[in-house]
Amino acid sequence: MDEKNTPKIGHEAHSVPFDLFDVWFNEAKNKEKPYPDAMTLATADANGRPSARIVLLKGFDERGFVFYTNYESRKGDQLAENSFAALCFHWKSLEKCVRIEGAVTRVDGAESDEYFASRPRGSQLGAWASIQSRPMSGRFDLEKRVAEFTARFGLGKVPRPDHWGGFRLIPDRIEFWSEGKFRLHDRQLYTRDADDKGWNLQKLFP
Repeated sequence: MDEKNTPKIGHEAHSVPFDLFDVWFNEAKNKEKPYPDAMTLATADANGRPSARIVLLKGFDERGFVFYTNYESRKGDQLAENSFAALCFHWKSLEKCVRIEGAVTRVDGAESDEYFASRPRGSQLGAWASIQSRPMSGRFDLEKRVAEFTARFGLGKVPRPDHWGGFRLIPDRIEFWSEGKFRLHDRQLYTRDADDKGWNLQKLFP
């Protein structure tokens, strides 16, 4: 059996899932090109109708996983109706996945301001110009709005619009999946204690 395909039963055990995620994410940044930070974000509306899209991870720590978007987009609307969501990383070069579930909350304004200020100016203007997820008659509608906001801010600082900022998914369930030969994959599931003081680790059948 090839070493890379051998199920890693009992390996890479960490008491805190963020430590293991940090190891895997650093591996992905070295091997998974061009977007090791790409993750599927699944949300659902008040009626339970789901939708999914790819977003980029912009930060993580023991508080959770952060991404940024237009708060008035479809995902923003759904998160306002149903504050629970799921993330999924798939790093095919590593033959690994990470699945994350939990409640979502907005990051504070100062944190969103700091990240917005680090973005390229074109992306800052785009956050003002795009009425995300809303219909437009053609590409010219977007280009016109970009021109309008470019003229509005001139050479000055582009402030963060109120409708744009970060969300943090606060996980209560994180699963690490490694490919195994004959589909004998390795699955490690971390679930948060009911008293929120730690994590439980379980092995799952593939």
